[in-house]
Amino acid sequence: MNVILSQPRGFCAGVIRAIEIVEQALAIHGSPVYVLHEIVHNAHVVERLRSLGAVFVERLDDVPRGSVTIFSAHGVAKRSVDMAAERRLRIIDATCPLVTKVHVQGQRYSGEGREVIIVGHAGHPEVEGTRGQVPGRTHVLSTVAEVEALEVADPARVAYVTQTTLSVDDTRAVVDALKRRFPAIVGPGLDDICYATQNRQNAVREMSSDVDILLVVGAMNSSNSNRLREVGEQSGLVSHLIESAADIDPSWFASGARIGVTAGASAPELLVQEVVERLKALGVAATVTEMTGKIESTVFPLPPGLAST
Repeated sequence: MNVILSQPRGFCAGVIRAIEIVEQALAIHGSPVYVLHEIVHNAHVVERLRSLGAVFVERLDDVPRGSVTIFSAHGVAKRSVDMAAERRLRIIDATCPLVTKVHVQGQRYSGEGREVIIVGHAGHPEVEGTRGQVPGRTHVLSTVAEVEALEVADPARVAYVTQTTLSVDDTRAVVDALKRRFPAIVGPGLDDICYATQNRQNAVREMSSDVDILLVVGAMNSSNSNRLREVGEQSGLVSHLIESAADIDPSWFASGARIGVTAGASAPELLVQEVVERLKALGVAATVTEMTGKIESTVFPLPPGLAST
């Protein structure tokens, strides 16, 4: 059987920046450095940083006053910023710049007196952070049915922003429904879905004619990894989201099946290579090739005071 590796796959610039922020903070300040929530949605990454001295917490109340504390790449609500100031925490913000851009857009729309609709998944850290950064009335929805049921104070004064890690196709359907329901609505283009999310989805679509089965390496709570699996299914592929090589079931692979492998934006390449080795050990990887795809060159600078070594 043939195995094709998607290109691009794995870490995006925002994830690389967030991980490096934790590493540099530990190098400069020593252990412990506290991190509010998972820095990115990947257990392998979190455990490695924990082994270096990072302490992951779910509540700022659990952080000793005055401690160095990092906000995760998903962003946080303003109440967390205010609480950190009250506790005199030394904050380093690892929020992805593309998420910060969404916060700024939502705040601008709210400042214009508009109700803000966040197209995304309720409960996801990025969405909850955005919701908590936008003053005034907000709504979170992710389906056309939810658009049809939505009630707003003034249909002429609404706006939308989007979670960065959604499926382009699903987001387009919801945004189109919003525009039909509220013709005066304003909002950004779909290019606010982050470049890495879009590139990885496009690569899966491109490879879909050459493979029968898609393995997506990523965490179960990773939005962009789940969207990659959905894109594979929409492209007619049998698609599995796996966290590591240990999750592979040999019964998935019929004789002659062609296998595609991709990885979510928070999954390290090490996990991809372990998947490849597992496929070889199972005898289902006669050849391994990498597709020709978009080369990503985006780099986000670190916050002041955390110069890379």
